[in-house]
Amino acid sequence: MSSAEVWMLVGMGIVTFGIRYFLFAVADRIRLAPWLEVSLKFIPPAVLTAITVPAVLLPNGEWQVSFANPYLVAALLSLAAGILTRNLLATIAIGLAAFFVHRFFL
Repeated sequence: MSSAEVWMLVGMGIVTFGIRYFLFAVADRIRLAPWLEVSLKFIPPAVLTAITVPAVLLPNGEWQVSFANPYLVAALLSLAAGILTRNLLATIAIGLAAFFVHRFFL
């Protein structure tokens, strides 16, 4: 690794730390509008959806919306398990089991 790369990594670390430290340092002095605070609660589900939907529906870079897609089958069974059990560990276990059974045994 060259010295230019090391300095680039150090600079990126300083910028990343600086941005996050500044936001934490002034967080108690900033008041957000109530509508904005309510809106911020939708960010985690939106990000999770943006990550998982392409992985489930486009596993090989092409649309695969059929029950031959083990990712889709596991996602649907995980969704059903999550709704029915309201138990995170059971949802994960059922989704993993569904994926591996579909992928390796069917």
